Amino acid sequence: MKVRPNLYLSRRQMLFSLASLGASALIKPSSLFARDEEKKVLRFAVLGDWGSGYKEETELAKKMFETYQQKPFEFILTVGDNIYPNGHAKYFAPKFEKPFEDLIKAKVPFYATLGNHDVEEGREAQINYPLFNMNGENYYKLSKGNGLVDFFMLDSTDFDYEQQSWLEQSLKDSTAHWKIALFHHPLYSSGLKHGSQDKIKQIAEPIFVRHGVKVVFSGHDHFYERMHLQKGIQYFVTGGGGKLRKGGLDMKSSMRAASYDVDNHFMIVEIDETETLFKAISRKGQIADEGAIKKTLAIPASAAAASASY
Repeated sequence: MKVRPNLYLSRRQMLFSLASLGASALIKPSSLFARDEEKKVLRFAVLGDWGSGYKEETELAKKMFETYQQKPFEFILTVGDNIYPNGHAKYFAPKFEKPFEDLIKAKVPFYATLGNHDVEEGREAQINYPLFNMNGENYYKLSKGNGLVDFFMLDSTDFDYEQQSWLEQSLKDSTAHWKIALFHHPLYSSGLKHGSQDKIKQIAEPIFVRHGVKVVFSGHDHFYERMHLQKGIQYFVTGGGGKLRKGGLDMKSSMRAASYDVDNHFMIVEIDETETLFKAISRKGQIADEGAIKKTLAIPASAAAASASY
């Protein structure tokens, strides 16, 4: 497993992995984002912990719009803490609509999930806010690309039995080429402040494994991190959209494949039927991390057993 190094980053901030390859994914230093034009490709951005109202958020939003102008993406997904300090509707204009006015005017839709700050005073306001496209629901499925991807937009602030049952059945029913989950609290994180959320992991991860989820995006810890594959799933922490926690990583963590906490960031993702390409891009336009996740067909247990018997 190898990622092309970024010469602008310090040794402390970037770790290059030669870990063993998983059965369902491959990170490789290819010529990324150079696609066959005839392939069906979905391009989108991912953003987390972003609605701070700080100048860093505004500058990051400007960089996102510049990226969009160079090569458009279809929509933006959030992994929560959309509005600080408490998610209240009075902050929507100064902490979202103003910083992101260029992307809003370009009619790039945002699809949000809720974070812990959002629900303090803003749960109902945010799920009913037209520009967050949640349609009154705190969790929902978003289907894109004509059966290419189903995104499962979850509420990790209230991961109750009803939501768990919905997730299990919705994943089971999904026939999309890719199943991707997004929510705020990370199942895996090397963050010193929050770290891995083991209580949610015990419930959610078996569901993801059973039903073929290949990629998971979360936030909560205010930096970028890509994990080594965990049970065949590629996990990301992308929580540096507006607030940054410099020095917030456990640099000795064995789960950490790559990380970046020197600047704010967002992610650009491109998906076709066979692979997912990703880039983490800083506020100043540096590439913090990039790679590709290969999707391979799983061998049914019965077929594997028959093969092993000969």
